[in-house]
Amino acid sequence: MKKILLLSVMAICAVAMSAQLPNVKLQDIHGNTVQTGEISNNGKPVIISFWATWCKPCLRELKAIHEVYPDWQDETGVKMIIVSIDQAQDANRVKPMVDGFGWEYEVLLDPNGDFKRAMNVQNVPHVFVLDGKGKIVYNHAGYVDGGEEDIYNALL
Repeated sequence: MKKILLLSVMAICAVAMSAQLPNVKLQDIHGNTVQTGEISNNGKPVIISFWATWCKPCLRELKAIHEVYPDWQDETGVKMIIVSIDQAQDANRVKPMVDGFGWEYEVLLDPNGDFKRAMNVQNVPHVFVLDGKGKIVYNHAGYVDGGEEDIYNALL
């Protein structure tokens, strides 16, 4: 029985890891509409990080990535997209926070949690890495110091 369960879990994970992004309509912090199913980076990897302004582990992770992001871009051409799950009444805190930290990430707002639900994100932070073809090749929830190295390794 355990063997069947393990095989089932492995099969579900394999499907999830090769899946394309669901198509959800979101706004960026400048008010532009973005279709998540159309996210791409000209054949280069994309990191999508779900976060919230109130989430301390999220902020630690995004700050840690910020320190190495220019190197990652030079080495892999990666594009970082952060998806705020802050509710609508708190969305006005997102842009000042991003600007204050000097993050040069693309920022999307998901105040209703539509994209979060479509990606089966239960808790933040939650990171996905897409390869150059738009396939999910890495999926991780939570953050511990140094965890950004696993993200980097998924880019290679």
